[in-house]
Amino acid sequence: MAHGAKGEIEVWRDFEDDPAALAFESERLLAKFSGRKLEDLADIDERELPAEGPERERLVRVRVNQHFFRAAMLAAYEGKCCVTGLALPELLVASHIVPWADDPKQRMNPRNGLCLNALHDRAFDRRLMFFDTELKVRFRPELKSRADREGLDWLLHFEGRPLRLPNKFRPDTVLIQRHAATCR
Repeated sequence: MAHGAKGEIEVWRDFEDDPAALAFESERLLAKFSGRKLEDLADIDERELPAEGPERERLVRVRVNQHFFRAAMLAAYEGKCCVTGLALPELLVASHIVPWADDPKQRMNPRNGLCLNALHDRAFDRRLMFFDTELKVRFRPELKSRADREGLDWLLHFEGRPLRLPNKFRPDTVLIQRHAATCR
């Protein structure tokens, strides 16, 4: 594109930024200038299209400062899951020991946080995993006794392992036990 015209360069940049949008726009213009419907041009059976759904406005609450909480948890746990040691930020979650909705005073408390991988975070949130009084990983008995345990082995592999504690913002043991009490 070193010798392309200004318009060509702009189109190419648009394509690089969002190829799906530009491809759709190309199909739409082709349909318009050929006098055909887009559905016909793309050979789409209109009976297979979803019915148009109603729209409504919605007020959405946003968790302000969640980015700060995540950054604090990742820094405290040196970017590693406190159960597995996994160090892939894309799979790590800043998890609240006491859920965000349950206690507004604990929302931004870094001692109410853990750095967990996505799978163990989900197990923790769903009350399938907890930490005992010695801060060892525990799972609910019915999870361990399931007949269809295939696929659960990696999750359950960490049973009995100690929580990896951070140097700063060590989790509040009262909050840990408050969570554990809801898991039994």
